[in-house]
Amino acid sequence: MPAARTTLRRGLAAAAASSLLAVAATACGYGSEAKDDDSAKSNVAAGGKKLSADTVKIGYFPNLTHATALVGIQEGLIAEELGGTTVKPSTFNAGPSEIEALNAGSIDIGFIGPSPSINGYSKSKGQNLRIIGGSASGGVKLVVNPKKIKTLDDLKGKKIATPQLGNTQDVAFLNWISEKGWKVDAQSGKGDISVVRSDNKVTPDAFKAGSLDGAWVPEPTASKLVAEGGKVLLDESTLWPDDKFVITNIIVSQKFLSEHPDVVDAVLRGTVNTNKWINADPDRAKASANAALEELSGKALPAEVLDPAWASIRITDDPLAATLQAQADHAVEAGLLEKPDLKGIYDLKPLNKILKAAGQPEVADAGLGVK
Repeated sequence: MPAARTTLRRGLAAAAASSLLAVAATACGYGSEAKDDDSAKSNVAAGGKKLSADTVKIGYFPNLTHATALVGIQEGLIAEELGGTTVKPSTFNAGPSEIEALNAGSIDIGFIGPSPSINGYSKSKGQNLRIIGGSASGGVKLVVNPKKIKTLDDLKGKKIATPQLGNTQDVAFLNWISEKGWKVDAQSGKGDISVVRSDNKVTPDAFKAGSLDGAWVPEPTASKLVAEGGKVLLDESTLWPDDKFVITNIIVSQKFLSEHPDVVDAVLRGTVNTNKWINADPDRAKASANAALEELSGKALPAEVLDPAWASIRITDDPLAATLQAQADHAVEAGLLEKPDLKGIYDLKPLNKILKAAGQPEVADAGLGVK
């Protein structure tokens, strides 16, 4: 390994630990505080029998890529499987705060992106969480100013935003740049392309003002940029086998999984039922998700943002484990992460039991499951 690259990797290790955790701030975030959603209408199924825990605390983001949680809680589909066990939802706007909440026992189960899952598991040396299911794929696009950028080759010399150093989209863009044969210093973002780390809250205004030429961002930020006159130049899903890559996982505290497997099973049945409900009637599900967003944030997404954003996200039970490993590899290659040992990060046995009982195909852990 060249000395410069070794120095870079060592120098970035500490920064990557926090920045990779902050993923979904990217894919999902507006702020960083957790919020207990005590107003949810269907937290307890009427007349149901309580399971081994009085309450299950579920964390997720108020974002379309967390549609399984938004719709499953909004429609009572998760609570229905839990009987008399109460669902206590909490919303988060950044990966680090959700991982911290899981580690502290403030939540038991969470919906979260791949980078914080990887980083949380690695930092705890495999002791804090398991990925127990999938939730969403896709929903990430390169949107550009069509007056300045006509083709992908035109990106050279331009200012392109990603949400945060080392987050899922930042790693994907750096990997794409490397495959083009261009050079960018991962930490500074300087090189053949200027990679500008910009919070999703401010990226649309910066793009509108002309200080950014484009952005590699998740939904709904991508569709907000299109609404401001941008053009989708590349959908990241086209870079992946079968156009699929994980954007949202379901994780659980290992302690909670060990102590309350019946509750975990019930939540997973609820998410499987929710995903089936979403895919059977996507328009109704889209409206439900937007209603949940309005209840949580006070503002629904307008149709010109909601419709294209929703169309680009695939809701799935499959955690797409091979793509999680690939994303970790890309971070290592960019010098943003020391190679992690991800063996044991998945426990898909409960999910596969549920899928088999429902007559659906089982999902794979890409060799990263518990033995």
